[in-house]
Amino acid sequence: MTDSGGGKRQRLMRAAAEVVHRQGAERTTIADIARAAEVPVGNVYYYFKTKDELVAGALSEHARQLDELTGRLDKFPDPRERLKGLIAAWVSRRDVAARYGCPTGTLAVELDKREEGGLDVEAGRVIRLLLMWVERQFRELGLPGPDGLALTLVGGYQGMSLLANALRDPGVMEREGARLLAWLDSLECA
Repeated sequence: MTDSGGGKRQRLMRAAAEVVHRQGAERTTIADIARAAEVPVGNVYYYFKTKDELVAGALSEHARQLDELTGRLDKFPDPRERLKGLIAAWVSRRDVAARYGCPTGTLAVELDKREEGGLDVEAGRVIRLLLMWVERQFRELGLPGPDGLALTLVGGYQGMSLLANALRDPGVMEREGARLLAWLDSLECA
């Protein structure tokens, strides 16, 4: 399979995001990522010198996927429908969440336990991108305290992902997703 350099780098970042989500950053090796990307291990070092660079690549991939999702949702004319679409996207990944948790949230927690690196700050940046997008939707709805509402919604997602994972129960995502949808419908515009 021929692949341009940019394509191979992107493939490695996608593979890093998937493997790190399944195994965690500490348990993942460069060989694991190379295998998942179908790239010889030696070639990985051309694009990423260290495992931490690959983890940073995984976080960039999370940001890219978030941007892709919010870009699709931004096509809905109504901000409330965009937020409902976000919740539906979360719930649609309930089986993955039940097995591994939220890709960015679980990685942020793991990276925060490290003594060095700064990758925890990068994970926080990806979560902040989500918060800012959600806050913008609440602002467009004319609701008071859009920053607090964004924290409530994203916090609800992180909580349901964590509980679904801890209990290995995808139903948690469905039930809590339904609660978030009902909460959204209960919010009155100013």
